[in-house]
Amino acid sequence: MIRLPESDEDLLRECEVDTFRSSGPGGQHVNKTESAVRLTHLPSGVVVTSQQERSQHRNKALCLQKLREKIGRLNYRPPKRVPTRKSRSARNRTLEEKARRSRIKRLRSKPSRDE
Repeated sequence: MIRLPESDEDLLRECEVDTFRSSGPGGQHVNKTESAVRLTHLPSGVVVTSQQERSQHRNKALCLQKLREKIGRLNYRPPKRVPTRKSRSARNRTLEEKARRSRIKRLRSKPSRDE
């Protein structure tokens, strides 16, 4: 179970922030500014990156949002399954359906010489 602080400032103190030039289309602006952000959450080792926006601050905010979502998914534990038994009527329905299918398949086959 990974615990995260409520405020973004406290969460940023737990993270290592890297900035780099984003790749892809955008021309000179993309090639000259380091607007892409990579956050590494040091206690858990979770890494998220964002290079969607032109602003480093908006990318950092997006990274914090992604980090919270990712750690929320890692913390999720599905509830235990409670095994149940089939009811008698459900079992009987299944057997009746199997018998009906069996009759249909038997009628499909060619009659033997004995009959």
